[in-house]
Amino acid sequence: MEMGVQAVFGPTDPLLGAHIQSICEALDVPHLEARLDMEPHTREFSVNLHPSQHLINTAFKDLITFLNWTRVAIVYEQEHGLFKLQELVKAPPNTRTDMYIRQTTPATYRQVLKEIRQKDIFKLIVDTNPRHMSSFFRAVRSTSGMNDHRYHYMFTTFDMETLDLEDFSYNNVNMTAFRIVDADDPGVKEALRQMERFAPIGHHIINSSGIIQVEPALMYDSVQVFARGLLAMEAASVHGPPGGAVGAGGAAGAAPPTTSLRSSNLSCDLERPWDDGLSLYNYINTASTHGLTGRIQFEHGKRAHVKLDLLKLKQAKLKRVGHWVSGKGVNITDPTAFYGQQRTNITLVVMTRQEKPYVMLKEDRNLTGNARFEGFCIDLLKWIAGQVGFHYAIRLVPDHMYGVYDPASKQWNGIVRELVDKRADLAVASMTINYARESVIDFTKPFMNLGIGILFKVPTSQPTRLFSFMNPLAVEIWIYVLAAYLLVSFTLFVMARFSPYEWNSVPHCAMGRTPEVVHNQFSVSNSFWFITGTFLRQGSGLNPKATSTRIVGGIWWFFTLIIISSYTANLAAFLTVERMITPIENAADLADQMEISYGTLEGGSTMTFFRDSKIEIYQKMWRFMENKKPSVFVSTYEEGVKRVLQGNYAFLMESTMLDYAVQRDCNLTQIGGLLDSKGYGIATPKGSPWRDKISLAILELQEKGVIQMLYDKWWKNTGDVCNRDDKNKESKASALGIENIGGVFVVLLCGLVLAIVVAVIEFCWNSRKNARSDRRSLCSEMGEELRFAMRCFGPRQRPALKRCNLCHNMTPSYMPGTNIDLQTFQLHGAPATASIMDSPTEGSQHAAHAAHANLGVQVAHSHQGPPSPMQSLEMVTFQPPNS
Repeated sequence: MEMGVQAVFGPTDPLLGAHIQSICEALDVPHLEARLDMEPHTREFSVNLHPSQHLINTAFKDLITFLNWTRVAIVYEQEHGLFKLQELVKAPPNTRTDMYIRQTTPATYRQVLKEIRQKDIFKLIVDTNPRHMSSFFRAVRSTSGMNDHRYHYMFTTFDMETLDLEDFSYNNVNMTAFRIVDADDPGVKEALRQMERFAPIGHHIINSSGIIQVEPALMYDSVQVFARGLLAMEAASVHGPPGGAVGAGGAAGAAPPTTSLRSSNLSCDLERPWDDGLSLYNYINTASTHGLTGRIQFEHGKRAHVKLDLLKLKQAKLKRVGHWVSGKGVNITDPTAFYGQQRTNITLVVMTRQEKPYVMLKEDRNLTGNARFEGFCIDLLKWIAGQVGFHYAIRLVPDHMYGVYDPASKQWNGIVRELVDKRADLAVASMTINYARESVIDFTKPFMNLGIGILFKVPTSQPTRLFSFMNPLAVEIWIYVLAAYLLVSFTLFVMARFSPYEWNSVPHCAMGRTPEVVHNQFSVSNSFWFITGTFLRQGSGLNPKATSTRIVGGIWWFFTLIIISSYTANLAAFLTVERMITPIENAADLADQMEISYGTLEGGSTMTFFRDSKIEIYQKMWRFMENKKPSVFVSTYEEGVKRVLQGNYAFLMESTMLDYAVQRDCNLTQIGGLLDSKGYGIATPKGSPWRDKISLAILELQEKGVIQMLYDKWWKNTGDVCNRDDKNKESKASALGIENIGGVFVVLLCGLVLAIVVAVIEFCWNSRKNARSDRRSLCSEMGEELRFAMRCFGPRQRPALKRCNLCHNMTPSYMPGTNIDLQTFQLHGAPATASIMDSPTEGSQHAAHAAHANLGVQVAHSHQGPPSPMQSLEMVTFQPPNS
């Protein structure tokens, strides 16, 4: 310092570097460093060309995320190694990433590697001293099984290219590292050629491979940055007259101050800072240049905008396969380096389970090995093996289970157990990806998306009833129509009696006079007949005349118009389209009933879904399935389909298998939609290097349409698909049979029978009345009437039997305000007696005429004006003379 030092370079030792930094801060001297500084905060007068540990950890995080590592072992050697990687440990790139950390020394390399192998960890981040790297490589080679394709080593050193990796070139081991010096850059090559000319230290800077190490490269760039700073400061300086430079004290009256760089003899004892140190530091901090380590820029004394090349051991040497840029992440320029398509002489054990149409055994018993199997998963495995590059041997899982965790024994079964115990390398089957399985094994990208559906037997056709023509309207509608029919009929009758305009005068002959007799056409029977006729759109011969009764009739006509139109429109659908009875429509209907049992595949993901679900409906369904006796769980999909066909059972299964079953049996159908959404994936052991390669192959096959082609092959083009089109056409245009409209004939026959019965009753009643009035026997009267009625070809007219020849034209009428005795024709207490003779004589006829005249006069004078509805109404009848 006392000799006018303007900047301090180095050192690389972290302890000594901190001491030098404190001196530079006290004396305002720029400190240019080329070492890894783990201090997160900035320091005054410090310019560090080495990328910060934060940037390096970010690069490792991005690469781990790209490679999708889930279990990683961190091996460090120096004491500060863990401190360097603490950011990576505390905040892994993925919350599912497990970190296993071990400190080691050259003496314990093999022991630590064996522990990592026993824990089935295949991804390692190695942070060791570059001088001990050869010992670490020997430990890897000597540890059985840790120098093959399954393991991936990521080194933190930037000098990976200077190491001898020839022993790892032919066993497909994965080794990855970053570098900061681009040896292929023309400027770097020219600088290295000039360095080699310096004797005698040139060959020490450049190793035999022609690659410069990071430390001298950073020191070289430090000198370049310092020179840039000096040039920038000189270019911006204002020079005074020659010799006008003033010392550090700057006496009064001297030349004006300048910004030119002035050397100063500094002393640590006086601790007097250098006046130009801060200006020089600022110029260095703003310098920008392109050096051996790439583009150099600074922010607050730390290097910014760093670019690191990604190296991968490939084909016997390290090759650049991508790069990482701060703020942009990893960019892989050679994807085949990590997911190569070259075929290797590797045979993987593939575990599967027999399940249509995914994995099936061929009928030929003479086949052996992989040729025994066929199906969707077998074809998919062939495509993936060709894409990724491996051979395989297919094995069936012994317990025929996919894999379910047993909380009691804390053990897995099925295919998951085989993968956890490393008895298989892959599992290719209809295996669902879920959280529980993903926690112990790895899955590739899903090759098929699906959900849980409800398989049920096709509802039976609604049994055809004899009175199917009544189906278009509900029972309550028919009841309401009947009630409306009765109500309107009685309303019409009452309104007609109350309204004076419904009473009409009827001509009445009596001794040449025409007394006024009023008549009402809407009796009780006529009211019902009018409503019936208009309801059936036929008419009745009765026409209301009063406004009130016309309103009743009009409203009834409107009502019948809507009812008949609705009935007619709906009748065609009910009689021509086959209707099904569906007892359940969705999962809620299934949970709310107890008659229909339902279950799942035992030991599958569907069973796990209901067991672990937090949704109330699914919890209720799980309690039902768990407690139902006999058990509703089945061991195979075929057994579940068979139970569905037997009836009264619903099978909860994955939609792909459901679709396969429905397309092959027209008696099966899916009820409701899907209960969840998930996917099938290929399973691998935790940390397997094949997962990412197979995932890329699956994505490529999906984009090319190969997976859809395989789906169509095994689901739709197998020749045993049920054809539902013909059945649908038949159901849409079915002919009407007697079972559909036979009830109409029954109603017709019942109506005819009823009419005959009523006719017989009328005939008997009239015969009995006539026989009594004529004082004849009932049999003779009925015989005479019957003989005349049975004359099919007789006259259409007949004489009025036992009728009065004088008053046979009289009709029953209503006369208000009268009280007529049928035997004595007493009117208001005045008797008028008429004798009736057995044979009509002139005297008897005269007496009859007198009686009729007397009655007519009294009736005519008994009531004047329009009739009052409140007066008593009596029917006037005439007793016919005896024959």
